[in-house]
Amino acid sequence: MQSALRHDDLHPIEEVEISSLSTDGSPRIDGESPEHVEMLAAADTALPPIMVHRPTGRVIDGMHRLRAAMLTGRTTIAVRFFDGTEEDAFVLAVKSNIAHGLPLSAADRRRAAGRIMATHPRWSDRMIASVVGTSARTVAEIRRDAGAAGAGEPTRIGRDGRVRPVDVSEGRRLAHDMIVRDPGLSLRQVARAAGISPETVRDVRHRMLRGEDPVPAPRPRTLVERGADRRAEPVGKAAAPCGTEPPPAVVMKRLRADPALRLNENGRDLLRLLDIHTVRLEDWNRIIESVPPHRLETVAQLARSCADKWSEIASRIESNASHLAG
Repeated sequence: MQSALRHDDLHPIEEVEISSLSTDGSPRIDGESPEHVEMLAAADTALPPIMVHRPTGRVIDGMHRLRAAMLTGRTTIAVRFFDGTEEDAFVLAVKSNIAHGLPLSAADRRRAAGRIMATHPRWSDRMIASVVGTSARTVAEIRRDAGAAGAGEPTRIGRDGRVRPVDVSEGRRLAHDMIVRDPGLSLRQVARAAGISPETVRDVRHRMLRGEDPVPAPRPRTLVERGADRRAEPVGKAAAPCGTEPPPAVVMKRLRADPALRLNENGRDLLRLLDIHTVRLEDWNRIIESVPPHRLETVAQLARSCADKWSEIASRIESNASHLAG
């Protein structure tokens, strides 16, 4: 498997001549920020060592710190060397700039995603997205629009290092059958047996709870597109055909009117929690876009944790319903 970073590729800190370092290959389209360089140069505390690709002498992480050292007249700087390939060095440069310091711009991240696709064509969209700090859907769009290498590969390498098929339709259906037979199985248990990722199993489970097919329709529309469709609907549009699921807002209105829920404290707590998730699609899109680049991964992890908890709650409620029906 191609690896972006191994711990044994990093070496102890060394003091290195600045003149021996290369500043080529930065993931930043517009270069470094002069204001950020001046702020670092004025800092009273010692700055962390920069990271350098030993075979080429190219700075991987810490370009602003290097410029600050040069601005203050220093001729040497603390360095931690990386001995991996040039391709992995670029991946590490992007990942480091996403994790701390001055965040990369949206344009920087898109360009980085395209470059990583070319050097790591078998990496999954989620794998690349976790490196560049964007969504897997955005990476998929970049891959499709660019006709990137590996677009026709039958398998890809996920964030957990496992190789999985690109077309997971059969795996999704197998996961669906397993969950139906034993709802208590964990995401990872189902993922291993079905040959898909835990995130895909989570999506299958959520689709089941919504009464949807475990295999999504090809190229689903974005939140922006669906929100635009709703805004374009004429006032007084006919009601949805009989048998379709009512919108969440309608369901919430009915629940709030139910005395069994609104007249006791636990019921009111449940209504408040459910009400949080019934915001309009365009509002969800606005909320998603407001997440700062350096917090994308953290917020995504928290969102998945919340989704897991709600999925567990849904399973327990369904279990209670089955017992009552029996």
